[in-house]
Amino acid sequence: MSGTLRIGLAGLGTVGTGVLRLLEAHGKDISKRVSRPLEVVGVSAQSQSKDRGVDISQFEWFDDPVTLAGSADIDVFVELIGGEEGVSKTSVEAALSRGINVVTANKALLAHHGGELALLGEQNGANILFEAAVAGGIPIVKAMRESLSGNAFGRVYGILNGTCNYILSRMEREGSNFADVLADAQKLGYAEADPSFDIGGVDTAHKLALLTSLAYGTKVDFSSIYIEGIETITSADIEAASDFGYRIKLLGVSQKTETGIEQRVHPTLVPKGSAIAEVGDVFNAVVVEGDFVGEVMLVGRGAGAEPTASAVVGDIIEVARGDTVATFGRPASTLTSYEPAGMRAHEGGYYVGLMVLDRPGAMAAIAKRMADQNISLDSIRQRSRSPTRETDMPAKPVPIMLITHETTEISVRAAIEEIERDGHITGRAQMIRIEPT
Repeated sequence: MSGTLRIGLAGLGTVGTGVLRLLEAHGKDISKRVSRPLEVVGVSAQSQSKDRGVDISQFEWFDDPVTLAGSADIDVFVELIGGEEGVSKTSVEAALSRGINVVTANKALLAHHGGELALLGEQNGANILFEAAVAGGIPIVKAMRESLSGNAFGRVYGILNGTCNYILSRMEREGSNFADVLADAQKLGYAEADPSFDIGGVDTAHKLALLTSLAYGTKVDFSSIYIEGIETITSADIEAASDFGYRIKLLGVSQKTETGIEQRVHPTLVPKGSAIAEVGDVFNAVVVEGDFVGEVMLVGRGAGAEPTASAVVGDIIEVARGDTVATFGRPASTLTSYEPAGMRAHEGGYYVGLMVLDRPGAMAAIAKRMADQNISLDSIRQRSRSPTRETDMPAKPVPIMLITHETTEISVRAAIEEIERDGHITGRAQMIRIEPT
């Protein structure tokens, strides 16, 4: 393939301007590597006059990204607008309908419409490249779609949101509470003004949906993902986990089981000393388990202008070389229906945190409820107790933390429901899964 690769770029936020800076800095060298020039010929954004620190006057301006996507003057359309609907979706459809390859960082769009968009591109001889949509600068999509594609995957999991990892790392390191660290993360630009997608686990789930399709050849099914965020994690939970030899991480996990595929996002206890437990602050990590390659772990910056721009330009280079592969590693028409495994059938160990009323018989009743569900306890910790005990005073709650041996989620939830009903604890029980690493 020869001739200039003409690029249409829609979206000039931090990532879009990062792409322009990267191409300005390394464009000549990249052109030598791919044996053809790369040129941005058109751009589109909400405001033409905004000062972005880069000169966009050299590019043709398009008020409407859909018009840019439909322009005969571009060979690849780069969508960095964001959002699962609206002009981001319409512009991508416009490009694919013309047989133009699309490069995007838009995980929400692909998590909700990836299958249909991949099929539209396939019907017109075009593909979607989305390395930047999952874990920023970490090349996990290319690795799974190409380098590791000879393997059958059994599990894919990882830290897929830098905001949550930063918050949990700070809480552990400083003993700070969730609200204070979140406020700091917002001031530093690690968390959005509305952080709900990040701390609620939705951002991680968007990325997990794409990894699942890549791993197992299934249709993208965001709606089947079980999602919990980190909003309920307390400094007491983190301290107790540390006492037991664990750290708490928000993980996205996709796993093949006998009953189907588990897709889940939730806070997780991982053993200290394990590779993933050592990934802190804003870094991301993805672990892939293949039957021939074994376990492969990739670590890097999961967000930010420069790492994400690096991934976008990597995809543009792939287009320039003319060696793009199918969007999800195989023809979209062959993607199979997703068979979800029941979340309550999930097996593993569990951390249970309880505020137990300090009175005779309370712990015995709790132990009985666990035994009734055939749950064996591995460890028990009591964080504190009142120094004195007056028989005529109301019972005060004492933090009790339990670690179970491997059991099923349905058993743990049933035991917790009975414990809460018995009235020996205050508030709701905290349950956190333990993930083998």
